[in-house]
Amino acid sequence: MTEMLAVLSRSVELMVVQRKELAELFGIETRNKYSIEADGVPVAFAAEQGKGVGAVLLRMLLGHFRRFEIHFFDAARALTFRAIHPFRFFFMRLDVVDAGERPIGAIQQRFAFFSKRFDVVDAAGGLLLQVSSPLWKPWTFVFTRHGAELARIEKKWSGLLAESFTDGDRFRVVYASWDLGVDERVLVLAASIFVDLRYFEAKAR
Repeated sequence: MTEMLAVLSRSVELMVVQRKELAELFGIETRNKYSIEADGVPVAFAAEQGKGVGAVLLRMLLGHFRRFEIHFFDAARALTFRAIHPFRFFFMRLDVVDAGERPIGAIQQRFAFFSKRFDVVDAAGGLLLQVSSPLWKPWTFVFTRHGAELARIEKKWSGLLAESFTDGDRFRVVYASWDLGVDERVLVLAASIFVDLRYFEAKAR
């Protein structure tokens, strides 16, 4: 088991903190980057891939309709797993594979009238967890199986300046049950990035 997977297997709570660049203040969309912290200490990182002018133009013009990848690294910057978003206009999806290209599962957005809803599925497409954010709790995403809460993602207030001028979001990831396997914990962590990209970034709306 890698260092990052060992951290995930024993964690009860992590904070995913988006790291923004100065260019964001001037309306230039840079690569999404995140620090994953336990008790305020970075234990892992995630970063969108794709550099250069072409990648910037695609981010500006297509937002998150385009194909892109988020790579997750441990504290020593070793790749642990990847989240791949295929090109699509509706029902956003992230496919997750480990560093050896083994499929882990996916996060798939579902249709809902008055709530945000998506599913966590395994590599074969089998349902692992259902996720919803009701209208009266728009910043909270609860992961359930057979009606029992197993995990939760909460968007935290980042401060007036960050909320007003950048997309520097903070997400609390709570692993509420030891019944979650390591792959499921990986998918919940990837889902925190999915939540940010799909529901809280201006270019995704």
